[in-house]
This record gives sequence, structure tokens and C-alpha cells, in this order.
Amino acid sequence: MIIEIRAKNCFAFDEQIAFSMKADMRNKKFASNVHKENNFNVLKTAGIYGPNNAGKTCLIRCIKAIKSVLLNKKNGLMSNIFTDNDICELGVTFLSGGRKFSYDFKYDVKKEAYVFESFIEVLKDQYNNEKEVCWLKRDTLNEEYECIDTELLTMMPVVAKNNVIFHLIDSTKFKALNEMKEVLVGFAEKIDVINMNNIPMEHTIDLMKNKNQLQQKVVDFIKNADLYMGNFEYVEMGNVKLNAGDADEKPEEKVLDVPDSVMDQIRLVSTYKGVQVPSMLFDSTGTKKIAAMASYVIEALEQGRILVVDELDSSIHFKLTRATVAMFNNELNTDAQMIFTVHDINLMDCKRLFRKEQIWFVDKDEKGVYVYSLSDFTAENGVRDTSDIIEKYRKGAFAALPDPELINSLLSIKGNVKGAVADGE
Repeated sequence: MIIEIRAKNCFAFDEQIAFSMKADMRNKKFASNVHKENNFNVLKTAGIYGPNNAGKTCLIRCIKAIKSVLLNKKNGLMSNIFTDNDICELGVTFLSGGRKFSYDFKYDVKKEAYVFESFIEVLKDQYNNEKEVCWLKRDTLNEEYECIDTELLTMMPVVAKNNVIFHLIDSTKFKALNEMKEVLVGFAEKIDVINMNNIPMEHTIDLMKNKNQLQQKVVDFIKNADLYMGNFEYVEMGNVKLNAGDADEKPEEKVLDVPDSVMDQIRLVSTYKGVQVPSMLFDSTGTKKIAAMASYVIEALEQGRILVVDELDSSIHFKLTRATVAMFNNELNTDAQMIFTVHDINLMDCKRLFRKEQIWFVDKDEKGVYVYSLSDFTAENGVRDTSDIIEKYRKGAFAALPDPELINSLLSIKGNVKGAVADGE
């Protein structure tokens, strides 16, 4: 589970930002919203609010970049365009197998080089005292190197910098490095990053092709989300009924020209009042997005995965987004986690859904981009768990609120119209 994400000079972020999933155990409210393991307490969900183009998606991109680096894929990193610094800095602290680890790296986007990386295990005793144990540090900028595998120390100064070290060399030759790689890769493989504005259906299709218990849970999720739907299934092509006008009807062999991915989507069939129809052609955008998201949600809950969602509320009713978040907060969820960006203020509920530290904001001004939590606002600021958070947000108490002046556009349009009439006269 993710405990903290750190970023500096990455995408929209110039100065260091930190997004934390650490639970504040001084607050006993909604204990089921917290995953507790070996004296570590991690939030199961967090929602991120803010104006358009403030940096919410950039935070998601940071998580995706970290995952890509750990899985030896193209990282897609960009340094902040308003600085002369080419070095991006990213870090993640996470819980794996009941142990707490931190991994940080610096990447020179111009030279395409990893100039720094460190891996630390954080130990906690029964009194909650934490101690850091450095497994590896490779700082090529300051020529500082540390490693539990002492035989690796002589190699570290001369090894290439076009990748992180555990993807550059045969890690099986070094006990600690190999364990480090297993921990980091295993953690990254549990992360799913999706954008609800462009969510692929392929993942749900793959699950629907296999008759198993997980598939039935996906179907149940979709049916429960759309109460009018009787069933949702993947059927043979011969069972799909397409009603087309004679003029538009194409010869049967033309089906071969359709990409397999499209054919797969046509074979996803919804049933309403006993009538089967292709979901792709009949269902609403919201229902199709629910169907696409269902497989990710069910897999996360069943397999203890980390689901990161950009624009969770896109085309989906607020009651469904709320119900989805509640599934992750539920005490029956023991190890799955969901982090999401959202605009729907109906979710901003500290009376029935969230702890204060589960609500986050991203905002920007001329000086930079800021990432902060509702828990940063204390009772002294007039913000309590019992406060009407939605109303306070509407009034701008937490910033991270757009202030559109669209009336100026209207006045400009109307002004141009009047001007055109006057010119015509």
C-alpha cells in the first residue's frame, strides 16, 4: 500500500510536494478506513480535489512514472517547464508484506540518466519509534555509495546510468539487491492506474472471457450499479443480435475487417427485461464506464491491489462513486487501496465517509503548485470533523476552487454583436 508520494521538479510540481496516506491515529473516527499492520497505519482511500489544470493529473502521472521505473518501462518524465533544472526527483514510501520501505530516485531528463537512487527500510518498534536502515544508495552527483551487498560497492561507481541499478545488472548474484528488486517490482505490479475519461474495456473483456468466481463478482458489481440491467455477459458472436437497416447492412464477410478489440466489445451483451443487446451500442456512456471500471475495482478488492483513478466521477452518478469509495473503506476490505481525483463535492463528507486526512487538495498560484490535506486545517481554523466541509469548500475556505469569470466572455460576445450591428448601420 502507498504511504507517501514525493515529487520535485516533475510535471507541474516545482518545489517539493508530499502526498501522504498515513493515518492520524489520534483520530479514532472511521477506524475501518485504516489498514493496520505491524504498528503501521495506512489509509485505504484518498480523494484529491482542485481546479482544472491545477496539477491533480500530474500527481497521478507521478505515481504512474514511479510504477514504470520500477517495472523497467519508459518513464515519461518531464521536468517543470518553468525551471532550468533538468533533474526530476520522485519517491515513494510503501507497505509491503507488513514492512515499510522507501525508494527515491533522481532522473536527468536531458541526459536520460538516473543520477541518484536510494532504498531504505523503516523499522518500527512496539513504542512506535522508527529506525531507518539503508539498503542501497547510489549518488553519482556527489559520488556517494552505500550497499548492504558490500561486494557490489566496487561496481556502483562504474555501472551505467541509463537505468536503475537493479535493472542494469544480474541481481540474482547479490542477495540484498535481489530481495530489493523483488520488493519493488512486486509493489509496482500491484498498482493499476486508469483514467475514467479514457478507460479501456479490454480488462473487463479479459475477465469476462473466463468463467470463474471473479467474473461473477464483476457482473454483480455492474448489475448492482445499473438496477435496470438483468445480466451482463460475454457471448459467442452468433448470439449477438444486431438490428440494422437493409440499406446499411453489410455482407457477413465484412465482419472480418473489424478489429478484434471491437468484435470483443460487441460480444459484451447487456440484458434488459429479457432482451439481449450489445453494450457498446446500447448502454449509456456512464454504464460502459462502470463496466470498464468494474474489473479493476473487483480485482483490487479481491487481490489487495492499489487502484489509482483519474477523474473518478466522470459520467458516473455521485451515488455510484460514493458507493465505490465506501467499498474500499469497508472493514471487509483488508488490504486494497484506492487513490482518486474528483470534482464531485458530494464525496467531501467527513460525517459519514471520510476522515479529514483522506481529503486532499491541489491548487496553484503564480508562485507554484501546492498539495495539502484537509487535516492541515485544525479546529483553530474552524474546521472539525462535524463541520459542513462541503459548504466551507464552496465558500473557498480551503482554496483549490476555480473562480471562473465567464460573464466577461458573455459581455465580450454581446459587445461584439452590438458592434457588428452598429458597423452595419
